[in-house]
Amino acid sequence: MQRQIIKGRLGLVQQTSSQTISLKEKLGYACGDVASNFYWRVFDVFLFIFYTDVFGLSPAVVGTMMLVTRIIDAFSDPLMGALADRTHSRFGKFRPYLIWGILPIAAAGILTFTVPDLDEPGKIIWAYATYILMMLAYTFINVPYGALLGVITADTQSRTALTSFRFIGAFSGGTLVAYLTPELVSWLGNGDEALGWQLTMMVYGIAAAVLFTISFATTTERIKPPAHQQTPIKQDIKDLFSNRPWIILFCLALIIMMTISLRGSTGTFYFKYYAEREDLIGSFAMVYMLALATGAALTPLLTKWFDKRRLLLILMTAVTLLSALFYFVPKESIGLMFSLQILIGLCLGPKSPLVFSMYADTADYSEWKNKRRATAMIFSAASFAQKLGGALAGGMIGWLLASMGYVANQVQSGESQHGIVLLMTLLPALFSLLSLVVIRMYPLDDAALQQLQQELIERQQGEFEDARG
Repeated sequence: MQRQIIKGRLGLVQQTSSQTISLKEKLGYACGDVASNFYWRVFDVFLFIFYTDVFGLSPAVVGTMMLVTRIIDAFSDPLMGALADRTHSRFGKFRPYLIWGILPIAAAGILTFTVPDLDEPGKIIWAYATYILMMLAYTFINVPYGALLGVITADTQSRTALTSFRFIGAFSGGTLVAYLTPELVSWLGNGDEALGWQLTMMVYGIAAAVLFTISFATTTERIKPPAHQQTPIKQDIKDLFSNRPWIILFCLALIIMMTISLRGSTGTFYFKYYAEREDLIGSFAMVYMLALATGAALTPLLTKWFDKRRLLLILMTAVTLLSALFYFVPKESIGLMFSLQILIGLCLGPKSPLVFSMYADTADYSEWKNKRRATAMIFSAASFAQKLGGALAGGMIGWLLASMGYVANQVQSGESQHGIVLLMTLLPALFSLLSLVVIRMYPLDDAALQQLQQELIERQQGEFEDARG
């Protein structure tokens, strides 16, 4: 039996290293991130302004709530990773959660965007409780979904291609959400904005259920942990903090997420209160999502010319310069705003495929160094970094707007408008600049990865020969 397990693992690794993942599986896997973005993109673009302008909370309260709740939720990600790594079913470790998580995320989405008939303290309690529930439900389905990437294939270029499909799906879903959400809220609510949000999230829940089911049905888990791996959670955590590439990547993802979240959440305020073109919010968000999707689609081509580390350096340098330039755009220059936003989207689009593919590489590094594999624990860091970055960005938005006198649904003062412009331009540029420092520390270039993969295969061949002898 031991010989069969080792032989099976070796065969899977060798097969996957040279295997081309089918278009059907790539598209099926991408469906999961289309589904996820019916939630994540709503949080990123619309949630803050929903809480201030529809739900009726002050920006300072919303900023604090986003920070507190997302930090609480962020610590659920490693726990979810540990649970998924220890799941055993006939469908695999990670795929079952794509089915099990459908009802929780759909219900939590509707409740989060429900405006209760309560006084202000009651509304604050409701907002905290439902938002925590929402993020926990998102964790329950999204951490295993992310980890699935690490066990579909072991080939680094195939991972980059698969991740590109994933984020084309993500940005396609994000494009639909960005453009359709204001229209759906208006149409379904028929003048009642609160009802419109609730019904919109019901529609998104049904769509997400179908897409998660497709993703479950079309993907295959091929990579298994070492045959006799022990699985104490303390050892998983110890392995993480001895994994230098993972630590650097976690910090990098956190910083870049702050860049993205600041711009994403502020864009609605920017067009409503600074450019005074609320009618363009959906179009502005849509062209940005299309640019992100295009950038993601180009990633496999770009990685043939540049390794992942060098490509990230080039792209984040461009994001830094373009975000800083955005600060000097006059409020009446709508065309220039759109043009810069498209360029920034094209540069940020490859970031997600690159970083998630690099997380899979750090799982290989952990197995090479520690002779253990905890794929979901590794990938839980991606969700952790996303949420923590979004939490810090949300807190920053709320506190800065409050300090500069923001008042919902009113003409803003010059100081408040300047705060919105800073949140859209120079502050994201600052975090993007900081990311360049972190990228330079990442050690796994293409040459290092090829050597690592070869040593893993040779080690598995040795285990197989020992078992035969």
